[in-house]
Amino acid sequence: MPRILGVDIPGEKRVDIALRYVYGLGPVNAREILTRANIDPAVRAKNLSENQLSQIVNAIQEGKYVIEGDLRRELGLNLKRLQAIKSYRGQRHLRSLPVRGQRTQTNSRTRKGPRRTVGVQRNPNAKTGIH
Repeated sequence: MPRILGVDIPGEKRVDIALRYVYGLGPVNAREILTRANIDPAVRAKNLSENQLSQIVNAIQEGKYVIEGDLRRELGLNLKRLQAIKSYRGQRHLRSLPVRGQRTQTNSRTRKGPRRTVGVQRNPNAKTGIH
């Protein structure tokens, strides 16, 4: 398994597909990086030489792509900023509710999690109605 910027990419896949395992690199960015590095996208990742791997890393760094930890940190800070200014979106993120206007009376189970059934508590001292 070759490593690119601290991420193991699968060796059996084509390089253009394997680069997508780096957080922040999608299909378009992967193709751009490979054209900058002059590497054939059809080559399997396990067949890349050390020289080709270093060319890919250089292409990523020269392209100033925000990837991995930096991108995760940036997204986290964006959410924290929205929550700090008490925006509507920030409040929805805070309460784990859908952010983009979806309905919540039904659906939205992905965001809210599994249903939590609320049971009725009977009062043992209540009159039973049987005389």
